[in-house]
Amino acid sequence: MLTLEIADRIADATLAAGRARGADPLCVAVLDAGGHAVVIKRADGAGILRVEIAFGKAYGALGMGLASRTLFERAPANPTFFAAVATASGGRFVPNPGGVLLRDASGRVVGAVGVSGDTGDMDELCIMDGVAGSGLVADNGKA
Repeated sequence: MLTLEIADRIADATLAAGRARGADPLCVAVLDAGGHAVVIKRADGAGILRVEIAFGKAYGALGMGLASRTLFERAPANPTFFAAVATASGGRFVPNPGGVLLRDASGRVVGAVGVSGDTGDMDELCIMDGVAGSGLVADNGKA
């Protein structure tokens, strides 16, 4: 189960991972399984669109049931479909690395985390660090 306490710890640990890795200032959005924001935190100095981008990475992962890295890899082969999904989601769909599904011990999706502020690869690494030890599993599409 994704609680406020767990989401807050994930967000704090993700931002701390960004600082430790020397990332540009990050924004992290932790969403529940229904796509609702549980915690959103923006590091000092993070760009003004970072909240929306982080949310969109997590929201897209939840909506499609796939990590945003996987969506990014699939998008070039079907741009019309991905444009339609972006429209259908009201613009809340960002298919770029940095959005991962959160799963419980049984494998059930309980939420998602999205990060924006650095490269997609760095954003994703910070999430993986931030989720470690939370009792949940970060599913970034890499088995």
